[in-house]
Amino acid sequence: MTPTKDLTFSIVAYKNYAQIINAVNTINKFTNNFSKEIVVVDNTEKENRKNYFKDIQELTSLDNVNLMVNNGNLGFGKANNVALEKAQGTFFVICNPDILLIENSFDKILPYMKKNTSIGAVIPKLIDKNHKIEPVYRRELTPYDVFIRYFHPFNTFSKRRAYHTMQDMDFTKPFQVPFGQGSFLVVRTSLMKQLNGFDERYFMYVEDADLCKRINQVSLLEYFPYTSVVHLWEKGSHRNFKLMKWHIQAMIKYFVKWGF
Repeated sequence: MTPTKDLTFSIVAYKNYAQIINAVNTINKFTNNFSKEIVVVDNTEKENRKNYFKDIQELTSLDNVNLMVNNGNLGFGKANNVALEKAQGTFFVICNPDILLIENSFDKILPYMKKNTSIGAVIPKLIDKNHKIEPVYRRELTPYDVFIRYFHPFNTFSKRRAYHTMQDMDFTKPFQVPFGQGSFLVVRTSLMKQLNGFDERYFMYVEDADLCKRINQVSLLEYFPYTSVVHLWEKGSHRNFKLMKWHIQAMIKYFVKWGF
């Protein structure tokens, strides 16, 4: 399918419509120079959607929004693949509901990617609400790093944590990223389709590490320092045992696939 728009934003919903409304409003505000579609893929179960009627009404009334409702919770990767199948944009933006644009980021990102055709995807400077850069740029996943992350307090193994999150790199300049958190990735739609999107064997978590690894096998995922995007990172799996369990199970699938 020949692209008819510049950008396809893919946002996966699960009961968090109010948060997505905020994200969509910033997208519409700061991407006026580009044609776009904002595809919201709704994983909320039918019996729960009725509790959010007003929020859903408001969301669907916003400009450029296309709400696609699933029969149930398909998981993060598979839901993004639903959006990818129908994507009309030249660039596919994997966008978490907790993302807020604060400037005309795509005025910088798109010309850069069009000029540098070897770059298949970029992850911009993701910052928290205090404008501090977040540790979402990582080297290859290893069982050792997983063990440190989940079974040791954050004040231990600091050197290894810093190495894994690429703290030795110069964040004022672009550099290749082995694993960029999938909160906000700008990928060429043609490349996403070449890779058949996310591996749907991951229900939630680590599908972004898998995608980034596959991107880097055939192209280049690059950190893009010239624009900032706010990420209101909730780190749910660190507080919820069920989510942590899903996270660890996904990591086991990753290492079975790619090797320990």
